[in-house]
Amino acid sequence: MDAAAPQAASSMGIPRNITLLALALATFMQVLDTTIANVSIPTIAGYLGVSSDQGTWIITSFAVANGVSVPLTGWLMRRFGVVPTFVTSVVLFTVASFLCGISSNMTELIFFRVLQGGVSGPIIPGSQALLLTLFPENRKGTALAIWSMTTLIAPICGPILGGYISDNYAWGWIFLINVPVGIFSAWVCRRSLQTSGSPVHNLKIDGVGLALLVVWVGCLQVMLDQGKDLDWFNSNVIIGLCIVTVVCLAAWIIWELSEEHPIVDLSLFKYRNFTLGTVALCLAYGLFFGNVVLMPLWLQLELHYTATWAGIVTAPSGITALLVAPFVGKFIGRYDARLFATVSFAIFALSYFMRAAYPPDASMWVFAVPTLVQGFAMGTFFIALLTITFDGLPADKLPAASGLNNFLRITASGFATSLTTTFWDRREALHQSRLVESLSTFSPALREAVGNIMRFGLSDRSADAAVMNGVVGQAYLLSSLDLFYLFGWTVLLLIPLCWIARRPVGGGAVAGGE
Repeated sequence: MDAAAPQAASSMGIPRNITLLALALATFMQVLDTTIANVSIPTIAGYLGVSSDQGTWIITSFAVANGVSVPLTGWLMRRFGVVPTFVTSVVLFTVASFLCGISSNMTELIFFRVLQGGVSGPIIPGSQALLLTLFPENRKGTALAIWSMTTLIAPICGPILGGYISDNYAWGWIFLINVPVGIFSAWVCRRSLQTSGSPVHNLKIDGVGLALLVVWVGCLQVMLDQGKDLDWFNSNVIIGLCIVTVVCLAAWIIWELSEEHPIVDLSLFKYRNFTLGTVALCLAYGLFFGNVVLMPLWLQLELHYTATWAGIVTAPSGITALLVAPFVGKFIGRYDARLFATVSFAIFALSYFMRAAYPPDASMWVFAVPTLVQGFAMGTFFIALLTITFDGLPADKLPAASGLNNFLRITASGFATSLTTTFWDRREALHQSRLVESLSTFSPALREAVGNIMRFGLSDRSADAAVMNGVVGQAYLLSSLDLFYLFGWTVLLLIPLCWIARRPVGGGAVAGGE
């Protein structure tokens, strides 16, 4: 932040370690909410009487609202101070979490998820800035390591907690568990951190830029989410949303380039490393997040895993990431960060190609191994890409660059969720039609399969339905394999972007990011 960081104090007798815990828990809570609902979508959608496709709005609404709010963080902290902004964000996030937990229908839940994402923008950068104040200059690396560990532990716990709660308790507790954590974090930070060291400035906000940003991002997300249900450009609604998106995006770019104090500093794209690093990071993160959404949906809807076991299958990546990250942080300053980025992309591709080889009768262990492999990429990915992205930027540009980078990354995850689920259903329909075409009433293979099923006491009609269910399951398997192949080849194509970028000068601390 370009405002001076507030000074840590124990004015109310609260030890530094308790304040450290409160800051870590706030970060943990916010990151947790990006993954905890993933494995619970089928449960929540079923309880609220909507389809699982509509249930993905639980994820995308939060991601997009959070992404839009991130560029405001720097302005808010300069205008009101770091501690007041951070504490207010935590309090509002806690209130929104409570409202999510007591929602009675999908409309309410999506509205409160938008609110939850919108108020959470300052939590991650605020906790990072405040965490650094708790350590002397020679221990800043320790502070950043603790902060990074928190962001890696939360994705491990998210799927497991979400699955366990969905299977054993009311789904609302997925959000209600934030309430005591948020109260503790806000109270401790408000009482133990002084605000006097954080100067405030009477800054003008770029209202036009913010309004245009909200409109084009919101319209684009609605278009992507509803396109599948409304048959895309055969729908006047989708055409209208597309026109509004394009017009507002163009107007926003023109406005931001001409505004003296823009909400998003687009001039940052004149720096080669920032542009290439941000593009590579956003595309790779979008692929990763699309996979994070796809796997739990597939495991539960088509392979009949419980939410708990779906969470256990998808969680191991966080374990290996947690083991790898400290070593990457230690050595990245000694070697070319582009090499670390290349290795992370190659490992991501390997994990996707391993998934593309899933057999129809894959065991839980077969599903979990690629996830473990993916964790090695996760532990390297953020540190390497952010080191490349922020290299060469003037110090006064770092807060704006961090905000823009986070905004694009978070927004990319929301778009990737919509595109992944759309592609998954479309490819399933294509594979299903091809599989059905190969069957006929007189097909020996079909008659044999029906006959085998009828031996278990089912009627002819029930046996035909069972065979059709098998065809649908096979079609979703083939569709999933198509996506994994696409993810693998796409992430490999991102490697050249790293080498077009200039070699970073040393490692150094990474500004912002998760």
